[in-house]
Amino acid sequence: MKLRVGFGYDVHRLVEGRDLWLGGIKIEHSLGLLGHSDADVLIHAICDALLGAANMRDIGYHFPDTAGEYQDIDSKILLRKTMALLREAGYELENIDATVAAERPKLNPHIPRMKQIMAEVLAVEEGDISIKATTTEKLGFTGRQEGIAAYATVLIRKD
Repeated sequence: MKLRVGFGYDVHRLVEGRDLWLGGIKIEHSLGLLGHSDADVLIHAICDALLGAANMRDIGYHFPDTAGEYQDIDSKILLRKTMALLREAGYELENIDATVAAERPKLNPHIPRMKQIMAEVLAVEEGDISIKATTTEKLGFTGRQEGIAAYATVLIRKD
């Protein structure tokens, strides 16, 4: 059995007039994330971590923001396609450990639903997905509520 670790990071700007999608769910908030897709930073960081672990480049390589087919796409579709790429290469997910950095909104109440949705999309157990939320104590762009960042580490295996 071969084990591989991957790390992913993503950030998007908060703007008016966009829905806030995080972890595959829509969260009520006065601002949303700006991006070519739905700008779900958590899913994007997880996709990058998965692709990196399998040495398959990154999310921008597979789903470029210059391609019209990905305009406003639901990031859960990208996550499903990413996992399919890994499974085609013989990999399976062991676990995800992810952190979202956002001053507002409070994310802890939404984490169980995020885990449920992503487990369904990835066809894994909810217990294989850890999601944490933190603030940056009002420091930096996340602290000023200019954007949201997400970090993800994954472990994959090939039997």
